[in-house]
Amino acid sequence: MSEQSNTEQPNQDAVHEARLLQKKAIVDQRIAAATEERGVTILLTGNGKGKSSSAFGTMARALGHGQKSAVIQFIKGRKATGEQLFFGSHPLVDFHVMGHGFTWETRNPELEKQAAEQAWALAKQTLSDPSVYFVLLDEITYMYKYGYLNEDDLVAALAARPAHQNVMMTGRTAPRVLLDSVDTHSKIANERHAFANGVKAQVGIEW
Repeated sequence: MSEQSNTEQPNQDAVHEARLLQKKAIVDQRIAAATEERGVTILLTGNGKGKSSSAFGTMARALGHGQKSAVIQFIKGRKATGEQLFFGSHPLVDFHVMGHGFTWETRNPELEKQAAEQAWALAKQTLSDPSVYFVLLDEITYMYKYGYLNEDDLVAALAARPAHQNVMMTGRTAPRVLLDSVDTHSKIANERHAFANGVKAQVGIEW
């Protein structure tokens, strides 16, 4: 190895270390500036798979810290999802599946609207309960897409909820007023899905 190569490596290491220190200083500064302590609102949208899965994973994290949680699913799917079977009997989880109305298989607008209103009444009650630390409003954004609920009511309830309460909401699209009001918005893109290649939906993955 030449003398020049020997001198280049230490210089590269020094430059790399300086960049890391600079990044650390920026991160440390942001951490120091984030002094507000309160619950947050998180919205997961997009056509990609994993929105509800991510929300349930976050709820598992909250439960790990002993935080009482509540789930309200606004779309009735299969009778027994893995999430309901697992979390439904958890002592710290209130799990509510929309009992009738909107499903992916049938459409009855009047029944769907009634079910959406009943689910929202329960959600609004949960959003005012200080004993609940984590709330998941699963697939709620479809209720606004189809005009069954008023998005301003949701924004008002989120603003008035207990200060420590965290709320996650899911659905492919969301009204602009909700997008503009939440603390965190993540959009999950659909790059590839097994179903498009003829792979059948399966237990433990899709439900």
